[in-house]
Amino acid sequence: MFQNMLIERCIVGVAFAALGSAALAQAYPSKPIRLIVPWPAGGAADAVGRAVAEGLRVELGQSVVVDNIAGAGGNIGTQQFVRQPADGYTLLLATSSTNSANPYLYKKTGFDPLKDFAPVASLGIIPSVMVVAAASPFKSPQDIVQAAKAAPGKLSCASGGVGNSAHLAGELFKSIAKVDVIHVPYKGSSPALTDVMAGQVDYMLDTGAYGQIKGGKIRAIAVASGKRHPMLPSVPTFEELGIKGMTMNAWYGVAAPAGTPAPVVDKVNAAVQAAFKSGELGKRLTDLGAELRPADAAGFAAFWKSELDRYSGLVKLTGATLD
Repeated sequence: MFQNMLIERCIVGVAFAALGSAALAQAYPSKPIRLIVPWPAGGAADAVGRAVAEGLRVELGQSVVVDNIAGAGGNIGTQQFVRQPADGYTLLLATSSTNSANPYLYKKTGFDPLKDFAPVASLGIIPSVMVVAAASPFKSPQDIVQAAKAAPGKLSCASGGVGNSAHLAGELFKSIAKVDVIHVPYKGSSPALTDVMAGQVDYMLDTGAYGQIKGGKIRAIAVASGKRHPMLPSVPTFEELGIKGMTMNAWYGVAAPAGTPAPVVDKVNAAVQAAFKSGELGKRLTDLGAELRPADAAGFAAFWKSELDRYSGLVKLTGATLD
């Protein structure tokens, strides 16, 4: 009899928990939402974050405040994020750098790449593009390889910070081409691109340069993708140029702290999907060079896991380590 009473109480408890979770989702959001972007203002991640924040604002009817918390390759902002309440009022712009690469680059990130997060919605990927100054003598990656082999340690490659996608793309290129090139990290991709434009650094493999390329401020010489980018139809892929295995991109998505109620996760995901369907979010991301990858929470979780596996191999291949 006691066992039957215990079972009944458990069933009632689960039912009340489900009702409470549903009620929470119905009321959510009742106050402004904070979106942590663990990268500086002015770069590709910041632009993606602001596009998402605007889309969520429209669809959820609450203001969404972008909070740039940069440092340590995105780890500082992500560390702060995982300590926030799991109520949906603090979200994270998850990126390939912080959530796929950093667990293998850093001895300690301050967070578990899977256990501390609730994947909410994937957004898209942006392929890396090799760019040089408009006046650079380099017309192709082969020109860079030839110059680097003629003078080892003389050429330089910029990135938006140690461990980000530009850094790994640069290391992958060095590994495949077998060249000795100096890595020059910056505090964000914007200052890095500025120095590439000025000829202070020889080249960069970046995901945030599409606007500058279109404006003629910088020149693209190869795309690190399996196919040509629709925004850069005249720019060949590395594969076309005979450089095999040079595929690199940055991915972006929205995450909540682990333990966030499923109805809240589903509501934010639905808001992202609605923002895509309205056309504005998709347009803004496409203008940044993104290939859209909308998915539900489960689909994003599966992609996230597969990217962790992929970056494990990539970091080993390049030999890139931090700390």
